[in-house]
Amino acid sequence: MTRELTMVQALNEALREEMARDQRVFIMGEDIGDYGGVFKVTWGLLDQFGRERVRDTPISEAGFIGAGLGAAMTGLIPVIEIMWVDFTAVAMDQIINQVAKMKYMSGGQTNVPLVIRTQGGGGRGNGAQHSQSLETFFAHIPGLKVVLPSTPYDAKGLLKSAIRENSPVVFIENKMQYTKKGHVPEEEYLIPLGQADVKRVGKDVTLISISQMVDFSLRAAEQLTKEDVSVEVIDLRTLSPLDMDTVLASVKKTMHAVIVHESTRSFGWGAELAARIQEEAFDYLDAPVGRVATEDVPIPFNRTLEKETLPQVSDIVSAVKSQLYRNQPVN
Repeated sequence: MTRELTMVQALNEALREEMARDQRVFIMGEDIGDYGGVFKVTWGLLDQFGRERVRDTPISEAGFIGAGLGAAMTGLIPVIEIMWVDFTAVAMDQIINQVAKMKYMSGGQTNVPLVIRTQGGGGRGNGAQHSQSLETFFAHIPGLKVVLPSTPYDAKGLLKSAIRENSPVVFIENKMQYTKKGHVPEEEYLIPLGQADVKRVGKDVTLISISQMVDFSLRAAEQLTKEDVSVEVIDLRTLSPLDMDTVLASVKKTMHAVIVHESTRSFGWGAELAARIQEEAFDYLDAPVGRVATEDVPIPFNRTLEKETLPQVSDIVSAVKSQLYRNQPVN
């Protein structure tokens, strides 16, 4: 059976189930206990599991990421919440030089079963230090797995898999999707990391996106049906590992690809994916791979300027038309 849950409820249920299943799982972070988390993802867990397993921390990201690393190396499974993805910058040495590399540097003798939960993206007028999309940073680092769900169903299944992964996972939610509702089964299920999902089947062009941009891509696809354009929408779900098989199968069918992401355009993960598509499917392409992304500027506080900076549905529609009608004027 399925029921409708919000993204927050689905994430909370995943944490609750994994903590009940395995006594080694505990959560830590700023305001996650009595307050229930800034977005209420951890609400109620303190009452059920107590302060030994729901640990409020000081405002010291480097400190509690380091503590989580030590806990993971000694047999526990920490799920650490960093309130805003922007604040991972405070703990970059711990994440990049310690968490990501410890298994390699120990010759495989030490596992690091650690999940860093955080949220990113713009849309709320939170300003330049609370609105970034930094997933490309982490996807660039060997040793880290990077997950960005777009639906409540995916969020629950992917978070449960991340907790069981036995290696470091950066799990990035989108603040604009926390109230999004979707069907979530009552029975237990897992979604393997590295398995993309075709959210909409089409034949004319492939849109490839992740997180909130999946919603925008689906809306663009719906608009384009009015012009008899059939759009396939792929939700990567994870950047590392990356499911190139699903991407290439779609691109070889549609012969057009547009990548949509909320991280800034220059040196973003879309450039990497575009390069791999052109390396592995060049003979199938009828046009260069397109990209729709955030402008290369700090995210404005002003909501009108912010909207101009971030990708919009209209930008995706225009990019698809440019792919299909390269030698014709686009209205």
